[in-house]
Amino acid sequence: MQAARRVAYDVIRAVSESDAYANLLLPGAITEAGLSPQDAGLATELTYGTLRRRGTYDAIISSAAGRDAADIDTPVLDALRLGAHQLLATRVASHAAVNESVNLAAAHSRGAAGFANAVLRRIARDTPGEWDERIAAAARSDDERLGLQTAHPVWVIRALRRALSAEGRAEELEALLEADNVSPEVTLAALPGLAQPSEPRRPYAPTAFGAPGGDPHVYLGEAAGTVRVQDEGSQLVALALTAATPIDEGERWLDLCAGPGGKTALLAAIAQLHGVRLEANEVIPARAGLVRNALRPISGEVPVHEQDGRALASARPGEFDRILVDAPCTGLGALRRRPEARWRKTPADVAELTGLQAELLDAAADALRPGGVVAYVTCSPHLAETTGVVSEVLRGRDDLVELDARAVIAQVSRSPIDLASDGSGRVQLWPHRHGTDAMFLALLQRTEKGSR
Repeated sequence: MQAARRVAYDVIRAVSESDAYANLLLPGAITEAGLSPQDAGLATELTYGTLRRRGTYDAIISSAAGRDAADIDTPVLDALRLGAHQLLATRVASHAAVNESVNLAAAHSRGAAGFANAVLRRIARDTPGEWDERIAAAARSDDERLGLQTAHPVWVIRALRRALSAEGRAEELEALLEADNVSPEVTLAALPGLAQPSEPRRPYAPTAFGAPGGDPHVYLGEAAGTVRVQDEGSQLVALALTAATPIDEGERWLDLCAGPGGKTALLAAIAQLHGVRLEANEVIPARAGLVRNALRPISGEVPVHEQDGRALASARPGEFDRILVDAPCTGLGALRRRPEARWRKTPADVAELTGLQAELLDAAADALRPGGVVAYVTCSPHLAETTGVVSEVLRGRDDLVELDARAVIAQVSRSPIDLASDGSGRVQLWPHRHGTDAMFLALLQRTEKGSR
């Protein structure tokens, strides 16, 4: 158990000190430590649980310490967060949670041990319910209180409420916040023409299924890359691009922001079945390498460029029949998988990203042939990153028409899917409603005539 705590602490420290993501670091850390399945499960729960509820634990730590958590040295604060999670959200014995967390803090400095011991023993004296009441009573607004109770920053809560309100579903907010705090089940994607989905099937994407027996690792190894882990929402939006219009042999497709390559592989498998040529682009070299790895099981060459997507698309006007713009975004739609993202992102990130998103979509539209379709996708429900970007690009051009993405998704889906409407044909998926990441999709078609 000590090894599991050490792994969790090391990953939490890496996330605090850099832009690292726990879901990328933790599997390797578990393997390197040689943890048993039981200890690996504990390390996973401690890591994700601590990161997910960081804001709530910081409020509790501030109260117990009599000082703002932001004024505590980060290595010590991370040990306190880990200890608070064990005390308030797990069945770990209180003495073990306190002692092991104090030891982690003591490695930073001798004086830190006494401080950590005092803070954690103060936390241990009250029940989780009592702490919830105490920090809720100190909240300055209803949204701040809700944020502390559900471990979401206030600005994220307000953004999610606005997105749900646009669909007339504001009453679903608390269900969404709760869904964000539940680790998602593993969903697999079977590459068309290379693998067949097994039971249990997922309700929507025809390529999606659950891990047979609940453990994907053996199954994935035997599939040799023709099956991979991929959220059902990600599968749906990629499939929608291929189903937006009938596919003609000889079409040319482009995945403009391809890393890490999951959607690229799905597109490549379908392209291979239809005699279509696919190209991919990823500006970050390390992520471009991941795209190439994702494409290995698929015969035929898929060029993977390493350029700024705006420059690549602008340099190739009118060349492509279908383009996927899976734009860089805040990732607020994947908080189940990346719990630390809610504390890492700020409203300033939204303002910076929306300019890039609009430029990528605008450049992709230039690279379409007449009749060609671009799928604009984000893993975020923030209205500025979704409908705001699409509306801005449409305002600046008269050579684009918007297709009914809701009808396309309904056509692709294996079973009826509840897609609320904001009055457009755009699609917003939700964790609480669909069991997927909160993926957004808009489909734009270039007309035969028109100009920018």
